Amino acid sequence: MSYELWILLTGSLVGLSCGIMGCFLILRKMSMLADAISHTVLLGIVLAFLISQSMNGGYMLIGAAIAGIVTTFIVQLLSSSGIQEDAAIGVVFTAMFAVGVILISFLVGDVHLDVEHALMGEIAFIPWETVSIPLLGEIPNAVVMLGSILLLNLILINIFYKEFKITSFDPSMAAALGIPVLVIHYILMGMVSVTTVSAFDSVGAILVVAMLIAPGATAYLLTDRFKSMLVLSGGIGVIDAVIGYYGAKWFDVSISGSMAVAAGMVFLLTWFLSPRYGLISRWASRRLNQKESM
Repeated sequence: MSYELWILLTGSLVGLSCGIMGCFLILRKMSMLADAISHTVLLGIVLAFLISQSMNGGYMLIGAAIAGIVTTFIVQLLSSSGIQEDAAIGVVFTAMFAVGVILISFLVGDVHLDVEHALMGEIAFIPWETVSIPLLGEIPNAVVMLGSILLLNLILINIFYKEFKITSFDPSMAAALGIPVLVIHYILMGMVSVTTVSAFDSVGAILVVAMLIAPGATAYLLTDRFKSMLVLSGGIGVIDAVIGYYGAKWFDVSISGSMAVAAGMVFLLTWFLSPRYGLISRWASRRLNQKESM
């Protein structure tokens, strides 16, 4: 596979994985928690390195998952004590991210782990770091990790689909049916955490946040069916990645930044043109109702 196709595949896997997971965050009205987790996992990554003294991806994923779950737990604890959720997210995310930055500055300065790399990433370098897979040959590490996490997410969604769906739409009803709402919630947040960190090395937190929110929000404007939303969101994430890559190539700019911009532009276009919830269709519907009422 060519250098360009590896980059496209990596971006598409990020868009697909984050797009699917983002649907759950949007339905739970927790979109900004994606931003918090995408930053607080930095602390989990640093602590995982300090404990293991290894940059092995498995340790990073475990550290990130724990950091994401801890973030969710503290935010929920503060919210239940009377603090507004957005304020709780802001306090927790800035504090944990700051601790991660300080630890990087003082303790791991001689290792290839830095704030700029975690936030921005560099997808153009991923084809050079490969691993040998039997029957498949040399494959970029990022593609293997992203593909593995996507497969894991799909398996868990298939197993817990009913629980994820009910707890996302009506937590009270889920509790009444005997579904362990908190357990399902933390499983989902763990999935978001590992999805986030799996994309850190290749695309950075900025694009991860964009892909966790924009494709799901776009799909939300196009359908009222949950399964359709999941499929559409994943597909839109792939489209955003492809458009962003060729946009970056055309204008000679950051690939990750261009993909994030593409995600925003696709959302805005959908917001204007969506047949049911779009700005133009809603304006036309209001005009029609006004004429009929005259």
